[in-house]
Amino acid sequence: MRICFMNTTTTWGGGEKWHLDHACAFREQGHDVFIIAQKNGAFLKKAEAKGLPCFSLRISNLSFLDPIKSIKLFRFLKGKRIDVLVMNFSKDLKIGAPTAKLAGVSSIVYRRGSAIPIKNSFLNRFLFGKCLTHVVANSEATKKTILQHNPNLFPADKIKVIYNGIDCSVAQKESAPNHTPPVIGNVGRLVYQKGQDLLIDMVDRLRSRGVELSVLIGGDGELMTTYREKINEKDLSATITLKGHVTDMAAFLEEVDIFVLPSRWEGFGYVLAEAMLAGKPIVAFNVSSNPELVENGVNGILVPWCDTHAFENAIIELANNPDLCDKMGENGRRIVYDRFDFEKNKLQVIEYLTQTLSAI
Repeated sequence: MRICFMNTTTTWGGGEKWHLDHACAFREQGHDVFIIAQKNGAFLKKAEAKGLPCFSLRISNLSFLDPIKSIKLFRFLKGKRIDVLVMNFSKDLKIGAPTAKLAGVSSIVYRRGSAIPIKNSFLNRFLFGKCLTHVVANSEATKKTILQHNPNLFPADKIKVIYNGIDCSVAQKESAPNHTPPVIGNVGRLVYQKGQDLLIDMVDRLRSRGVELSVLIGGDGELMTTYREKINEKDLSATITLKGHVTDMAAFLEEVDIFVLPSRWEGFGYVLAEAMLAGKPIVAFNVSSNPELVENGVNGILVPWCDTHAFENAIIELANNPDLCDKMGENGRRIVYDRFDFEKNKLQVIEYLTQTLSAI
């Protein structure tokens, strides 16, 4: 099989990691693997470092209107005789799907990683109805949102849910002793979706309730300056530390007692799986795919969306009960091994994409 992974974002995140990990997995299986990536983007650099054959192309949201870029993409797909094209972003979908169809690509696959409803637009009806052959969703919540605005947008039986896998082969260190005061951790891009603004407000109210905490927020993004100013305005600089981009997740989680995820929505909370593998109890809103990772009362506490008071109480409950934290942490590890082991999940992806080709 000659398979091409197309991902033209400039930054690095869960979708890019998924594409790179599975490109390497397919290569290990003996398939011919190719990469289409944004020039000078993080995904391109990492793919090149892995020795994967790459084709760089500058893609924007309106590139599907550019005939020159479409011709370049057509020539690449046709020239490499690509059998399967896997795309990750809507901008890639808009130019990649129709071009792949013209180039005779047999399986045209959209890997959807965001639990945001797809608009019932003419363009989307064309792309999903006339160009795509299969869709991979990273959670049941994501699958649901694909058809939320139009149940006939795409055949439901051709949307395959395959969870993001996490490398469980890496030796996990024993959880560090509980800190005094307890350390609350969060990692995510500093953007509206991830809800760190809600966390800052909750920490402020917890302090007013006499709760002592230390809070570590890892990640970078467009709201870094805004959040830093918010922390200073609330006089929380001694309580909340913005750690910036986290290069060593294991080391970050070693410092943490309780992991919190105040996200407004998630496609698949990969960071939750990482925290669970490290043996950390979770507090999160009961939204999107979170219930697919966190079993309320088993490996963490889920609270109703936007009930920040309940979220605060959950933090207090865990902060006051180290034994419960340890029990939930061990349960979380077990759940990751059972459901989210990359070695198991990558085989599902390989089997599924192989079947898509044989079914044509």
